[in-house]
Amino acid sequence: MTIVDSIRRIIVPVHPEGYPFIAAFAAAALVMGWLWSPLGWVGGILTVWCIYFFRDPIRTVPQRDGLVISPADGRVSIIIDCVPPAELGLSDTPLTRISIFMNVFDCHVNRAPVPGTISKIAYRAGLFLNAELAKASDDNERNGIVIDTPKGDRYGVVQIAGLVARRIVGFVQEGDVLATGERFGLIRFGSRVDVYLPEGVTPLVEVGQLTIAGETVIADALASKKPAFVTI
Repeated sequence: MTIVDSIRRIIVPVHPEGYPFIAAFAAAALVMGWLWSPLGWVGGILTVWCIYFFRDPIRTVPQRDGLVISPADGRVSIIIDCVPPAELGLSDTPLTRISIFMNVFDCHVNRAPVPGTISKIAYRAGLFLNAELAKASDDNERNGIVIDTPKGDRYGVVQIAGLVARRIVGFVQEGDVLATGERFGLIRFGSRVDVYLPEGVTPLVEVGQLTIAGETVIADALASKKPAFVTI
């Protein structure tokens, strides 16, 4: 890795969605510093964290047909067969779900796992439980999209608000065509993204594995059909 590559990994663009928050943190830091200088240092650290939180790095997206790419930076917290949220209209029978948990230090810009057309967007109000809990998929506030690929497969991607997250932000509309790795939204301050795979597609990740949005391959739709899946 060259020095330039190292710098690019550290100094990355900030998503415009973060500008108001960064300005608010910076203003608060100035006021805190005026009241008492140690508080100003605390405010400065929090401002730097806010800038880091809203980073939007450039990613190198694998391009082979059939690959399913992680929609989020984070850690695979759950792999399970379950019925997708009813509002998505995906299936009445269980599909494999890969859940990726994002903590407050992960990049929160979410990316399309596959190429295709957004056939449905469905928002559902809910609670703000810890996003690592399995029941967060059912109880928490969420925003789901369905992506229809050129091959005829359908993928569900659900952004789930967490204990700290209070705002799911979408950048897309129904009918939009996405490329693999294209940004479709973000969630503020800790959350989770669920991916529902079509029947027969095998996960290529394990619980506990770290993923990078737009880069980590989490499944391969062109691989052989999977055997009956057992919850991990």
